[in-house]
Amino acid sequence: MGEAYVNFLSGSPLNRLSWLRTSQPFLNAIAHAPSTRWLVFKEGQPLLHTQPSASKQSLARLTTSDVKPLLGPEPFFAQGQQEGELAQPDVPVLEAARLRGPPIVFLGLHETDADSSNALPSSEFSAKTSAETVIANIKGTPYFSLDVSDVTSADVDKMLQAAATRAGGEFDFSEPRAALALFDAFEAALSAEARSMVDWNARNKYCPACGSPVHSLWAGWKLTCSSLLPWADNTGRKPCPTARGLHNFAHPRTDAVVIMAVIDETGDKILLGRNKWPGKFYSCMAGFIEPGESFEDAVKRELWEEAGVKVWNVSYHSSQPWPYPANLMVGFYAIANSSQPLRTDLDNELEEARWYTRQEILQVLGHRDGTTLTRRDHRGFAAAAEKSNPNDQQQPTTSSTANPLAGDAVKAGEKEAANAVQEPLSAPPFKIPPLSAIAGVLIAEWAHGRAGFQPDSPKRGNL
Repeated sequence: MGEAYVNFLSGSPLNRLSWLRTSQPFLNAIAHAPSTRWLVFKEGQPLLHTQPSASKQSLARLTTSDVKPLLGPEPFFAQGQQEGELAQPDVPVLEAARLRGPPIVFLGLHETDADSSNALPSSEFSAKTSAETVIANIKGTPYFSLDVSDVTSADVDKMLQAAATRAGGEFDFSEPRAALALFDAFEAALSAEARSMVDWNARNKYCPACGSPVHSLWAGWKLTCSSLLPWADNTGRKPCPTARGLHNFAHPRTDAVVIMAVIDETGDKILLGRNKWPGKFYSCMAGFIEPGESFEDAVKRELWEEAGVKVWNVSYHSSQPWPYPANLMVGFYAIANSSQPLRTDLDNELEEARWYTRQEILQVLGHRDGTTLTRRDHRGFAAAAEKSNPNDQQQPTTSSTANPLAGDAVKAGEKEAANAVQEPLSAPPFKIPPLSAIAGVLIAEWAHGRAGFQPDSPKRGNL
């Protein structure tokens, strides 16, 4: 069987070494390795580097020496009650704990030898082996993420100036969706993991069971309640329910979203929707999985709710991690009757739903700007979510939760801000997502006859 379609942001290039996330000797040692690189984020925005000899920006990968002024006191992991103190071993709530300093996540190891087995969980390379042996076996580049959202701007600027002096060029934070257009496949997959983990750590500050602050364990991959610390004063308080059992809110979450391209029975039309986004932007419809649903159930329910269509022959195509903030887009094709009326008044998420012919889609795909999203487009999307001026060159300081490429809805009352973005005279009749988004892949693969229901596809029953 051939390989499945690998979407942009997919194909994670790192060996995540998950069994070493509890090993403070390994983590504290590898953080200082000369080969280690750091991805820096501020309020969800990745740090980009412009090389002095080129105008193209890329994902900045700083050294430990670059970021060390911002990391806080050592040890970086397994911090004890007092600053500079190493936590007691074999205490579960202190496993690679980080109690001070900005959030850090160990992302994994990019191995230089794809056929190497050095990083397999063998007896020679495991959490029970000495850190020296583990590090000696490593051949590649370890990656960490660092969130500087709560670090003073002066300290961040000082660090970036020093990094620019060493590496040359310039360093700037970028709107995350706009940055995607600058990344190659490696950088995209790397940033997808990093941004989702940074966001998860940033959003979850308090224990959902008792309301106490939480702290980081397992090199950023687990959160636990501070009331469980050995020195916590819990006088007059009931024990936190998280003290016993397993709890899914302690670990990073990924929310599954179905996204679907609906083809009519002739195989020559596709159903797209337009939300409260700037310009004439149409995309596939999408929605979150609800409890008690299969993927196929969710496809049928969402299409009925958003466009009033009944579909059948639901078939899987591919999936894509979508780090805005932490979704897994699961792509499907389905068939519907295009002669039936469309309705967008059921859940009122769409401004419009309409059928497009293959020729209309191919016309847009062939247009220079048909799938191109400029920085102005991204500002328009952000403006629709933030209700700000889309012509303001200042990037928003918070990351929008609206995902126009992924099909998510924006909040009600944002139509005016979205429509404020004017299309140039040479614009295509409408725009569709680029191939960096699974919506664009589903549309283009069908239009070019490579996937989805085609005119010569065998007809099947209503499943």
